[in-house]
Amino acid sequence: MEVHTRHTPSFGVARLALAGGEAVRADRNALLACSFGVTITTDGRGKGSLAVFTAPADGGWIDLAPDTAGDVYPLELDGQRGWCVARDAVLAEPPGVRRNPQWPGFAPLFGSDAGFLEYCSGMGTLVLTCAGPIDAFELGHGELISMNPAYLLAYPEGMQCRLRAIDPAGHQSLRTGEGLLLDFAGPGTVLSRARSPRASV
Repeated sequence: MEVHTRHTPSFGVARLALAGGEAVRADRNALLACSFGVTITTDGRGKGSLAVFTAPADGGWIDLAPDTAGDVYPLELDGQRGWCVARDAVLAEPPGVRRNPQWPGFAPLFGSDAGFLEYCSGMGTLVLTCAGPIDAFELGHGELISMNPAYLLAYPEGMQCRLRAIDPAGHQSLRTGEGLLLDFAGPGTVLSRARSPRASV
């Protein structure tokens, strides 16, 4: 699968070029258009509006447009290192990529609860979407930043990360990140969205 983007960063559209018989999972409500002959079937895992788009024998393409204004970003997974991604950020995923919100590596952050991240691993291009343009914080060895979880998009497996309360006496939610801050230590790259998704509701 090859991913080409246009109208970024304000109103991103992702074109997924598929080889003959190649398939991709995506939100069927995000479909803008596709080449003739692409088949659309309900995702067998029964996750809401997810569907599987399959190209005919001679190949094809699909255009995906998120339902909110913002950027689209192809994140390449190399089969060796996974990424921790905001749960609401995945627009499309190839069959070679797996998503796991219960990844054991999240235990130091969320304990046994389901948090606001999911672990994505495997090989292929994961297409992310977010409110506003995407920003990247390139951290050197030992460099520290703190981030509001509402703006977090993704960070690589193995990067040092800590979750803490802004006000220990205030309301906090592991599901949404409300009332919390994430501390990151380099080296590594943290991807963020330049607008909170709450601002686009």
